[in-house]
Amino acid sequence: MDDTAKYLIHASISADGVVERSDVVGAVFGQTEGLLGDELDLRDLQQSSKVGRIDVQISSENGHSFGNLTIASSLDKVKTAILAASLETLTRVGPCQAVIEVTNIEDIREAKRRMVVERAKELLTTSFDDTIMSSTEILEEVQESVRVEDITDYHGLPAGPRVADSDAIIVVEGRADVLTLLRYGIKNAVAVEGTNVPDEVAALTQERTVTTFLDGDRGGELILRELAQVGDVDYVAFAPDGESVEDLEREAVIKSLRNKVAFAALPDEGDLRAAVSVAQQSLQTHTDHLSEPPTPDDDAVPTPTDPTEVPSETTSDGGAVAVERTADEGSVEAVAVEQETKTLVDHVSEVVTDESGLARLLDHGLKLSDEVAVEKIYETLEHTDTAPLVVIVDGEVSQKLVDIAAQRGVQHVIGRSKGEFVKKPISVRVRTASQLLP
Repeated sequence: MDDTAKYLIHASISADGVVERSDVVGAVFGQTEGLLGDELDLRDLQQSSKVGRIDVQISSENGHSFGNLTIASSLDKVKTAILAASLETLTRVGPCQAVIEVTNIEDIREAKRRMVVERAKELLTTSFDDTIMSSTEILEEVQESVRVEDITDYHGLPAGPRVADSDAIIVVEGRADVLTLLRYGIKNAVAVEGTNVPDEVAALTQERTVTTFLDGDRGGELILRELAQVGDVDYVAFAPDGESVEDLEREAVIKSLRNKVAFAALPDEGDLRAAVSVAQQSLQTHTDHLSEPPTPDDDAVPTPTDPTEVPSETTSDGGAVAVERTADEGSVEAVAVEQETKTLVDHVSEVVTDESGLARLLDHGLKLSDEVAVEKIYETLEHTDTAPLVVIVDGEVSQKLVDIAAQRGVQHVIGRSKGEFVKKPISVRVRTASQLLP
């Protein structure tokens, strides 16, 4: 009956005496029998399952009984209302005076509809994924899965696939950091897996250009100090204070690596993270005062005004006449002119073509600022008072040289050949001698 019921008749009952459930049910059947005719006889309706069982809940207190009565009906509205009204004709329950009042006729279907609506709302908010991936997001997700699969091991340590053959590596703390860098396309990271730096990593740092990229906490600083003792560290980068490398977004990772600081510039004692932060701020201030860097497609290198032009004086009528020089003045000036007329090609030819084994620093007038043995170029460039415009080396242009040049504000680096670059600063243009020489 519960499956086919359309309405529920709710009624309250009160009796002047103590009565039980069976008394109420008997009174309902007995006093409504023959009242509405055979078609609406309650017993016949129950037998045909058009009316459900009479559910009575009653209790007694102080010689009075109170309770509720419920009848399920599958009749139509009119017949159900008539049946409900017939219940109010009851005047006695057992030996006691009683009053029955219909309080409500509930439409079960409406209750089910409300339940359906509420459940549908819940399902709509919890069971459907409203996010629709764009083509770019799909591409990034597939690429990320491929990068994650690229993780390898270096002597049992988590590492990117380029660690074994790259001339520059990034040392991080754990496997999660390697995975994070792989997601962003950086494949030359190796993890030390704790504060105890493995011998394999220490040995590797002796052969490569090493950048440490560690968490911005005490643990990251401890790893840096130990690695500096057992290995060779070239550059240092930290995640922002209180953050881990594995939690950084792509922009934060690139920014941290771009702003790495030469380890040699850090103090031996004190807070290394604070020292790195100060060095980065100093570098940013220095960079802000530099002239706009050349674009990658700009082949132009600043050249001084041609000193071979003969000075002239202008006559009153606008004509130009050459200024006469004495023999001594001419010879002295000829030497000066000869020194000043070297072009960039001349400098490259003297350093690289002649296999001089030297490195030459040129100022903004392409004049010789300093010249040292090529193996001393790193130290010289780091400590020179005035940053040169151009650096020419008789050898390979390495990642370390380019990084120092970027920190000092050098705009052009020229060498016999180019090494492999993990990240080439956009402010430095790197070329080989063959690109300039005829």
